[in-house]
Amino acid sequence: MTKVSTSKALPFFILMAIAVVALFVPAVAHFSDASKYNTADITWILIATALVFLMTPGLAFFYGGMVHRKNVLSTMIKSFVAAGIVSILWITVGFSLAFGDSIGGFIGNPMTHLFFKGVASGAPWSLAPTIPLMLFALFQLMFAIITPSLVVGAVAERIRFSSYTLFIVLFSLLVYAPLAHWTWNPQGFLFKMGVLDFAGGTVVHISAGCAALAGAIVLKRRRVHIENKEIPPANIPYVLIGTGLLWFGWFGFNAGSALAANSLAVSAFATTNTAAAAAGLAWMFFDVLKGKKPSVLGFCIGAVVGLVAITPAAGFVAIPQSIFIGAVAALISNVAVYYKSKSVLDDTLDVFPCHGLGGMVGMVMTGIFATKFVNPGGNDGLFYGNPSFFFTQIKGLLIVVTYSFTVSYGIFKFINWVMPLRVTRAEEELGLDASQHDEKYLQGTLLVSNTGVGVDEEIPNHHQSEF
Repeated sequence: MTKVSTSKALPFFILMAIAVVALFVPAVAHFSDASKYNTADITWILIATALVFLMTPGLAFFYGGMVHRKNVLSTMIKSFVAAGIVSILWITVGFSLAFGDSIGGFIGNPMTHLFFKGVASGAPWSLAPTIPLMLFALFQLMFAIITPSLVVGAVAERIRFSSYTLFIVLFSLLVYAPLAHWTWNPQGFLFKMGVLDFAGGTVVHISAGCAALAGAIVLKRRRVHIENKEIPPANIPYVLIGTGLLWFGWFGFNAGSALAANSLAVSAFATTNTAAAAAGLAWMFFDVLKGKKPSVLGFCIGAVVGLVAITPAAGFVAIPQSIFIGAVAALISNVAVYYKSKSVLDDTLDVFPCHGLGGMVGMVMTGIFATKFVNPGGNDGLFYGNPSFFFTQIKGLLIVVTYSFTVSYGIFKFINWVMPLRVTRAEEELGLDASQHDEKYLQGTLLVSNTGVGVDEEIPNHHQSEF
């Protein structure tokens, strides 16, 4: 057997230790009083939970299609491994940190639901009284999974896989869980301030966008970026598939955040689709206005930006205003991507301009267009004569941006101190699929030779060359 270093063996032994400890956690009966739950609500949130999980493979295809072909697998696996790591973390301590008994409004007590203690048979969450606490916890898990996955796009093609797995752990515990507690726990200090974030504008997208910016800064530029080489997307149909899965899954992301099968879920469903449609068109048409041809990538990226921007506002704004939100967000992100491309910042797949700024635009727009006509439990925004709520949103946004960037920057610096954060120049040149995983993406190659072209001989992909 090959000798393995202590640092490489540590993750395995930590997982085994958790598995052994879990043996001694007592089993309890589920849902002792089923009469207090609504079966329609349970059905809808089960579906919404599955839809949000579908966004993880959707993101893998979305990102995987845009990187260089020698980095496709290494980019895609990072989304999937987040599902594994965060699922275990969430059950052991993550859910407690986010939704456990509050400690000063800043973090949940880690002992409240350690190893899901009291989740299976506990009282339902206060803001979701018609579904079991277990279902609420699983729904929230899916948000926790996709958030660190979003960061992958900024650090793609140069981060070590082992370093990224450590980032998932530290980010989930030190950034995601506190923000979820501040924003979505009724005892959280942002919640008490009156900050509204329906489905994750701050908790998911601003946090991931700011972490992406921090990661790009710490990791520095790729060789191809320094040499100003244009990298063709590996597989544009992958991007289309990913966009479709993300758009589809986002209905669970936003409409599911109503936490019931009710009119608010229907409204959030409609605003989600409308903003995505408007943003995809706005991005594409704006590119045409700049003298470009309408592109597949342009519409796909724009649609995702629209989905990001409507996320915090989905359950608070009316459907007509969601058109404006999607269109404006797409224009702002489009311009930001252009200026980023002229800078030395190497955010590989524009995570900060799209998710970070998209989330910020969504939070600001919530402060402008939120109305109690849509959600009596929300607030009226600036457009409806309430400037104080608008400034509350701005304060919340600034707090989250500052915290997310500062802590994420510290996490990347810490990881780089304890282990190499970035692959070597030779590994970067070879590609992360081969250097990190000893695997290769074979798109564009033949597996049979009866057509006159040799086995493993590459067929040019002329569609790719257009980009």
